[in-house]
Amino acid sequence: MSEIEEKQFDTGEITISYAEGPPNGPPLVLIPGQGADWTNYRNSIPFLIDDFHVYAISIRGHGKSDWTTGDYTFSSIGRDMTAFLKQVVEEPAFISGNSSGGLIALWLAANEPELVKGIIMEDPPLFSAEWPRIQEEYVYQVLKITVEMSKELNESRSIGGLARTFTKIQRPLENGKLKRIPRSAAYFISFLIRASQKLKGGKPSLPGTLGKILEVMATYDSDFSQAFVDGRIYEGLDHAEALQRTECPMLLMHANWHRHPEYGLVGAMDDDDAARARELAPDIQFKRIDSVHVVHSHNPEEYVAVVRKFITQFP
Repeated sequence: MSEIEEKQFDTGEITISYAEGPPNGPPLVLIPGQGADWTNYRNSIPFLIDDFHVYAISIRGHGKSDWTTGDYTFSSIGRDMTAFLKQVVEEPAFISGNSSGGLIALWLAANEPELVKGIIMEDPPLFSAEWPRIQEEYVYQVLKITVEMSKELNESRSIGGLARTFTKIQRPLENGKLKRIPRSAAYFISFLIRASQKLKGGKPSLPGTLGKILEVMATYDSDFSQAFVDGRIYEGLDHAEALQRTECPMLLMHANWHRHPEYGLVGAMDDDDAARARELAPDIQFKRIDSVHVVHSHNPEEYVAVVRKFITQFP
């Protein structure tokens, strides 16, 4: 990604980190989901920068952007993004957001319509991430474990405590069963992490997927997840009302999902959620994609094709 440059922007409240590509077309602002910074788009950016003026954002609490522990709401994040669009982009932009980033895109479209030319909501948790329903879904358990894991990694040096947290991680499968980390593996992983922390001055550094997860945990304020758990985040965004108020073009991508008898929805939306969105916003364009949740990372070429087709409809 040699053509994209990492930069900093002072919103007047906080400093946020972002990356910007060359001005090769209309502005396209990319907003990753919870826990991810702008580098989460590294698989898609190379396919986008020849046709668009790409901006990829790390929202507050993520990556190199400022942490605002105790102040994570859609209203406060919306203020950051409004300042960014006004002072950095300086013209109406297309906004593409994954997961909670899709909800931020919706907030912008509903509340700052003069700054938004169109939005792409990439598998957003429409309705499923509203209070109190979120408490019924699998993501709620994930968020609670995320907070616990962050505390264990950053505030403790116990192998046993970290291992017990790992054993709580379980993935509900489509056949109704649960996939868990074996106790022995949890203790072995925890030993490696603690040894790495000792060698690296507190920062764990391991190879592979686990290393990437640990890197994210080190640059992510877990209070962002806690805000979903205790309900603070929801200030400023009613999903149905925002969909009804939005007048700019919208595209809704819906990735794979299933329901588990004990843990509820495993995914961002079920078919009823997607249908409700389309009823509330009859002009919304809809694309069902056979993909895991983060489409732009796991299926970048399909993601880019869908985005390009959507944006090129509009002069």
